[in-house]
Amino acid sequence: MIMETIRVGMIGFGANTRLRHAPGLLACPNVSLDAVCNRSLQSSQQAAAEYNIAKTCERWEQVVEDPNIDAICIGTWPYMHCPITLAALEQGKHVLTEARMSMDDDEARQMYEASQRHPELVTQIVPSPLGMKAHKVVKQILADGRLGELREVIVLGTNDAYANSDTPLHWRQSGPYSGINMLALGIIHEPLVRWIEDPIRVLASTQTFTPTRLNPETGQHDPVGTPDSVQVITEFPSGARGIYHMSGVVHHGPGPEIHLYGSQGTLKYAMAPDNKLYFGTSNDNSLSEVPIPDDLAGDWRVEEEFINAIRGIEQIEFNDFAKGVRYMEFTKAVELSAASGVAVEVNYSA
Repeated sequence: MIMETIRVGMIGFGANTRLRHAPGLLACPNVSLDAVCNRSLQSSQQAAAEYNIAKTCERWEQVVEDPNIDAICIGTWPYMHCPITLAALEQGKHVLTEARMSMDDDEARQMYEASQRHPELVTQIVPSPLGMKAHKVVKQILADGRLGELREVIVLGTNDAYANSDTPLHWRQSGPYSGINMLALGIIHEPLVRWIEDPIRVLASTQTFTPTRLNPETGQHDPVGTPDSVQVITEFPSGARGIYHMSGVVHHGPGPEIHLYGSQGTLKYAMAPDNKLYFGTSNDNSLSEVPIPDDLAGDWRVEEEFINAIRGIEQIEFNDFAKGVRYMEFTKAVELSAASGVAVEVNYSA
């Protein structure tokens, strides 16, 4: 019974689906990709030919309504995550959806509530890959109390992807496609709250230096719907304070990093490109690299986790819908604070 074939329908077949989800699902025993719907029939047919998928569909609803499909893998941009998830759950399908979870916090709550109405179905959000390698080691350092009392947090994520004003509009900058998601805020915040408590208050500032960009789809200059630069001051339940700096217009700036400063030590995780962890106590002269033993090193196994959860072998850790709701509600608070110029309490519902 455990090894019955699980038939997966693919909705959206972009870069991450080709790189990770399709190969990862097919690497699991007794899993087949049985239907696909991408943005065009031609691209659906190309994906079907490449991965030997029997059925191509012109509308995503055809995949969801197919009685032979057991699970749906959503690889679209965020604007489709909520409607597809709601429909799939109503049709009795397990759901693995790309991140970010949704367009906004309201959609995230709808998705979470629908998952609660169907506890027999597995629901998973593709997690941030950042921080996975040293995840267990970071948890161990914190559990051992080596950091002491957490006092300050720094979260960095800068690059120069949008520094040139002539760079065309990316879908991630499009409000109708990406919603309230901004830069790398969500993908770097997510690993932080795997290790420490969620922030309860934010004060944010944002700026868009290039308000319009050429949209390759329309040939017109369209409004940029997300900021080029984001700064956030956060407060944690313990009283610790945090500073976030996200930017797409910084040359030679720091990539994704998380720093935790405690009363007895400092932990620094440079998550890309080096993927190295550093730690030092108050008695050390400098930080030292922390080795990651092979038996503690985390790796990408999202698709395996999804299939194993369907088979009842394990529970979803990275990420269930409750975690997704919380990071979307954090993002909403950042948006509200930036718009109003005042600090905003983060109201978590899950």
